[in-house]
Amino acid sequence: MIYDFESNDPAAYLTDYQRFVGTKRINGHWNALIDNKLAFHRVLGEFPAHRPTVYGLLVNGRLHAFDPAQQLALTDGGIECKRSPGSATTQPTEEPIDWLDDILSDGDRLVLKWFSGGGGNNVHFLERVDGKYRFDGEWTSESDLVETLAGLEDYLVCEFVEQADYADELFPDTANTLRVLTMYDDRAREAFVPIAIHRIGTRDSVPVDNFSNGGLSAQIDRETGALSAGAEYPHDGTVGWHETHPETDARIKGTTIPGWADIRDRLLEIAETLSHVPYVGWDLVVTDEGEFRIIEANSYPGVTSLQVHRPLLTDDRTRRFYRDHGVV
Repeated sequence: MIYDFESNDPAAYLTDYQRFVGTKRINGHWNALIDNKLAFHRVLGEFPAHRPTVYGLLVNGRLHAFDPAQQLALTDGGIECKRSPGSATTQPTEEPIDWLDDILSDGDRLVLKWFSGGGGNNVHFLERVDGKYRFDGEWTSESDLVETLAGLEDYLVCEFVEQADYADELFPDTANTLRVLTMYDDRAREAFVPIAIHRIGTRDSVPVDNFSNGGLSAQIDRETGALSAGAEYPHDGTVGWHETHPETDARIKGTTIPGWADIRDRLLEIAETLSHVPYVGWDLVVTDEGEFRIIEANSYPGVTSLQVHRPLLTDDRTRRFYRDHGVV
């Protein structure tokens, strides 16, 4: 239902078996470096301009702050010290609700995501408005929030990244992310992008933009950064295609990511720095022209939202990469 077997040879598509079994072996034991979101956050320490802040980890009903020497407050420009370093009142762990009451001002938002896994199923959004809290867009009492947070074991508490205006215009109720696949070519000794897509949220996918959750997938022209029409998952048996967003009426097809060439080239520099991890699916939020944050990465990313546009194995360089790594 998803792939166009009438126009393309089925053998040109990477199969589910090849994805789940074959591509999982490409990075070997380095998978753990990518799939553990806290470990990956540490890896990105070499690229601070491209990683969101991670404030702490929810474990055993407590928030374990990653900088216990100081209490951090959110500001429009990032974070600042709210209590002086070394203050006797500062604790390395505390009740999550106390931390939130101290830190969040009206309008501030946080992302809560499980330290592992993908697909958007373990991601939540917390916002404070007029002294009250909204969890995944729904109002919640403080007592219910305390209970909810107590059930989020091994969840990272992260900065909410504001997306660029063009992405907000596409659909304002989700972060509309780029999924960029990179491969490291050992023969040419360089990384390359075999395919990239822009995910766009819908009312069905809120609070995330994932294709399988009801979001749209638009292919990115790797040279120009222009988007194709957005594909909609075939819940009724047929892939839907949208040149404009079905709810916001914003133009999708032909919209160009501002500063795409800079984004692509910078991501390739990062991928080459991590050449010992040759296969990565990067999730990016474009924040301004040529600027982005990496919100997470995947060591054996799903290919359905990619191959809905075209089969991966028709490209010789891509096929050779998979062959060299024993996938095809």
